[in-house]
This record gives sequence, structure tokens and C-alpha cells, in this order.
Amino acid sequence: MGQDRFQELLAATVQHLEKLQELGWRSVSLDVKLLNELTSAKERPSSPSTSPPRSPAPHSPPPETMSRPVNRSTKSPAPSIAPISRDVSARPAKALSGYPDAPDSCPPRLAPTDLAAHMAAYESLKERALSCIRCPHLVKSRTQVVFGVGNPNAELFFVGEAPGADEDLQGEPFVGKAGQLLTKMLQAMGLQREDVYIANILKCRPDTPGQSSGNRKPTSEEMATCIPYLQEQIDRIRPRVLVALGATAVEGLMGKSPLGITRLRGNWTAYRGIALMPTYHPAYVLRNQAMAVKRQVWEDLLAVMERLNLPISEKQRRFFLPQS
Repeated sequence: MGQDRFQELLAATVQHLEKLQELGWRSVSLDVKLLNELTSAKERPSSPSTSPPRSPAPHSPPPETMSRPVNRSTKSPAPSIAPISRDVSARPAKALSGYPDAPDSCPPRLAPTDLAAHMAAYESLKERALSCIRCPHLVKSRTQVVFGVGNPNAELFFVGEAPGADEDLQGEPFVGKAGQLLTKMLQAMGLQREDVYIANILKCRPDTPGQSSGNRKPTSEEMATCIPYLQEQIDRIRPRVLVALGATAVEGLMGKSPLGITRLRGNWTAYRGIALMPTYHPAYVLRNQAMAVKRQVWEDLLAVMERLNLPISEKQRRFFLPQS
């Protein structure tokens, strides 16, 4: 590849990344093999060819790639690759009666050429959800619709139950005490909220007639009415891993089960072809400060990190274990 051609491709790449920033994207998926080929091609002399140019086909990134925020401090943002300390594999799944097995392979990711159209479809979905009036009693009591927040191309998607009072006021999921704990959990994983996506089964806070405070569980009818929005979010974002936070989130996704969350948590299953890890809701952890409960949640998150091939230090592996 000649220097002129290389510079032309580099400029086009930078322009594409800047356009994604304008559209609101904060991360990109990167194929390490293709990046290495492009780098080596810079030094390779060009040679005549009679073959017509080929358009790059969509591809799935290898396990060692992970979306990271685009660097906004410079005009020409440079994608970064997550460091991998060693090759680790996900914890084996246990059989759960009536639940599908988690997929062995990760779902395909969007090709870069699809991102602009994907973002437009995502914004269209958001507009429809924000103006939803399917549940008149919730429309009457809500302050605003709580759509979801985070990276629209996230590889990790957290699903909660429904907005609370704080979320209803701010229009963002998990911003109260339980949300603050979720943020700390993400930080312990080496992630930030903008690296992942967070949404709820219900987009509106369940009404509590005659009550000045408190929350209630969404009804089955409310969840069935609202779940298409979440399903489309999942289909649009197409994460590699879903985490269901609490029994209601599991019920909203998978339907009622005779198994309680204590038996469901820590066991891989699948939802819409995507690996799903059920775990306790952060609010439950706040009510149950036992070290054993914290360790159970952390083991679930370690399994998620392993499936995403995120680096795990020995210090992280020993979180919430008795000091020897």
C-alpha cells in the first residue's frame, strides 16, 4: 500500500470516528487482526492487481476485543484495546429446568459501516418509548419515562426492575442508593457506567396510589406491555452478555419460575440468543450486608468478566473472601 493511499484511508477513518462522536457514540469494537494488517500494510509497497476491489464483509471481533470509550481529548480519537492478562474461559453453565442453555459462542457485533444506521434506529426507538402512553395509570403518575443509559454499542447490558423515585425524577435508571452501589460494582470490575448499558423491565415508575414514598413490584400485565421496548433495545445493542438484577428482572425476561433468585443466580442461561447471568439486585445487597451475599454477587460478576475476557487480578478474585 502506497503512502498516499494509507494517508487517505487514515483520514477517512478519523473522519468516521468524529462523525460517530457527533452521533453520540462513546466506544467502538476493534478487530485486532485487521488493525495489525493495516499497520503492516503501511510499509508494504503497492503492487498492480487485476482483481476488482472487495468491500470488507461484516465480521465478529475475536474474544480479545472489548469496546472502550473513544478518547475525546484529542481531535483524532484513537480506539484502544482492552488489555488481557491471560486466557480465561467462562464458568461452566449449570442446567436449569425450563431455561435455555447459554450460547457457547458470542453473538455477532455490528460492522462499522452499520453504526450510523444503527444509531438512527436507536434514537427512533427512544423517541417512541419517551412518548409511550400504553399504561394510562403510569402515564398519569410518572414524571418522565426512564428509557435507558450507557453505551449504545455495549457488550455488557444490565437489566433492572423498574424506576424508583430518584430515577423517575432524573430520567435515568439506577441513580439512587442501589444505583450508586451498581456503579461501585462496575468500578470493581474495571468499568464505568458509560462502558455498559443499563435499562429496566419497566420504563415508568409503578404508581403507588395513596403513598408518599415507597415502591411496588410491576404487575405481569405492566411488564408484558412494556417488554417490547426492552427487547428492541437488546436487539439493537446486541450485547455479548446480559445481567438480570433481581428476581423481577428475571421474571420480566424469562417468565415466572418455581426457582427463586437464590437458586437462579450464578447460573448461565440465555435470552434472545444472548448469554444471561441472573444475580441479586443491588437493593437486596444493601438490605443484606452479609459478606457471603456480597461474595455471591461478586462471583457472578467474575463469571461475567471471564465470559467477556476482561482481565482479572488476583486481588479482584479475592474480593469479599475472609482474610487469610
